[in-house]
Amino acid sequence: MSLTANLMKTGDAKDGAGSEFLAFTLGSEEYGIDILKVQEIRGYEAVTRIANAPEFIKGVINLRGIIIPVVDMRIKFNLGTPTYDQFTVVIILNIGGRIMGMVVDSVSDVTTLSPDQIKPAPEMGSAFNSDYMIGLGTIDERMLILVDIDKLMSSGEMGLIDKMAA
Repeated sequence: MSLTANLMKTGDAKDGAGSEFLAFTLGSEEYGIDILKVQEIRGYEAVTRIANAPEFIKGVINLRGIIIPVVDMRIKFNLGTPTYDQFTVVIILNIGGRIMGMVVDSVSDVTTLSPDQIKPAPEMGSAFNSDYMIGLGTIDERMLILVDIDKLMSSGEMGLIDKMAA
């Protein structure tokens, strides 16, 4: 997949001139997460559902002999009913040594943002908890909602994932 090759060559992009984010979509919005947390990107495949798990935890998959939990971010962020098509992908994350999958509608690219392109997260009284936002990344007319994936995936309800994977 060309995106994977692109991910690998971005490490030498700009010597610390900014932070690199993997851009992905959920519904009509574009989000970004720290590229250093991304282990790989895979096409969506059926998951094994776990009884009594919260709805946003789709289930688990076997990744080369490791059972990893998969979270559907559209359900997690309350963005309507997810659809799974040829663009749907699972981003495999490594967060503090914990491997997990995150289902998103699609991924687009890796973007380098300089500190002056990242604006503070606005206070929003919506379903999206701004505690999980780093800020908003702006590139010309494009805007990325930058997600603090460490904080999101280590929140209290995500602790359920640890229990499921055990």
